[in-house]
Amino acid sequence: MSLSNSNTSFGRQAWKRLRRNKGAVAGMLLIILAIIVSILAYIIAPDGTPYANRMLLEAGGQKPGFHLRLLALKQDRELSRVGFFSRLMNGQQDTLSYIPIRDWHFQGDSVVVDRYLDEEETAREKYSLSRVLFAKELPVGDHLKEWQEAVRTQHIQERTYRLGTDKFGRDILSRLLVGTRVSLSVGCIAVIISLTIGIFLGAIAGYFRGVTDDVVMWGVNVIWSVPTLLLVFAITLALGKGFWQVFIAVGLTMWVNVARIIRGQVLALRELPFIEATKALGYGHSRTIVRHILPNILGPVMVVAAGNFATAIVIEAGLSFLGVGVQPPQPSWGLMIKENYNFIITHNPMLALIPGLAIMVMVLAFNLLGNGLRDAMDVRQ
Repeated sequence: MSLSNSNTSFGRQAWKRLRRNKGAVAGMLLIILAIIVSILAYIIAPDGTPYANRMLLEAGGQKPGFHLRLLALKQDRELSRVGFFSRLMNGQQDTLSYIPIRDWHFQGDSVVVDRYLDEEETAREKYSLSRVLFAKELPVGDHLKEWQEAVRTQHIQERTYRLGTDKFGRDILSRLLVGTRVSLSVGCIAVIISLTIGIFLGAIAGYFRGVTDDVVMWGVNVIWSVPTLLLVFAITLALGKGFWQVFIAVGLTMWVNVARIIRGQVLALRELPFIEATKALGYGHSRTIVRHILPNILGPVMVVAAGNFATAIVIEAGLSFLGVGVQPPQPSWGLMIKENYNFIITHNPMLALIPGLAIMVMVLAFNLLGNGLRDAMDVRQ
């Protein structure tokens, strides 16, 4: 049997074993759903503005299911619509400004509203129809009824905040959806960095042993002895606060666990007969490691990658909660907990619990998938 056929056969068998693991399949489906949501976040979110940062201070700190009526006014300067791909990546700036209202009625060529201030108070305000409507919406001539109909159908909006609003009146659901991008991006980049460094150092330490192993393991033990958060703080302070700095900081703190596991696996494999055969055939060290050792430790690598992905999500959330991770107004699940944790002991604990549940579900999904991959890709089966 050729090498390609054996690889194909092993892949099929691994996929069959993975499909039989219901927990792994559930975790994989959740991860796929999260990836789709992160890509389409600005399209499917109720608030499609950049960072889902539309503020209505009067509606701050409301519970899930909060319903509000809004009067949409044209802005002083008209903003153009961006293209689909630009909106997909960065959202669309609001072309309207919104005023929360309780009730409204027309008075001649004006609309009179009872502006929503809080649960009990309102303020009476009047806006001319020309202040509300864009020039392209104004009928030619004296058509007051058409003006009023345009306001009624296009500028009086009903909005339901399904997960409530934060203290700034921003939609929690929208920020949760956009925040999925941060968690998955941090996890992906951190895993790539940690696997690249960890597999390289672990493989050469386990394969060459001796002085190489001693030097690598000394470095691993030194990094291992430093508390993770302290090391992340040091890297973050050196690189600065921000989105990309979090990726690098988290990735550079997780490679030690990868290196230790890979080293142990390589130490066990290098003494087996098929590795001795590669030496007898005159294969170089790099070919032996890349072609014959690393493919046989894919199971542990997959488990470590899934575990590191979950760990990266938790570390990023912790950093954002402490104020050294993702910076406002960019949404992050950890930052959302920080902004709303005061509500836990007041009237609306769900504002902080919802992003916490999102973190828990994503971490669980990656752990379930990692365990399933470990069993499915075990070459001894």
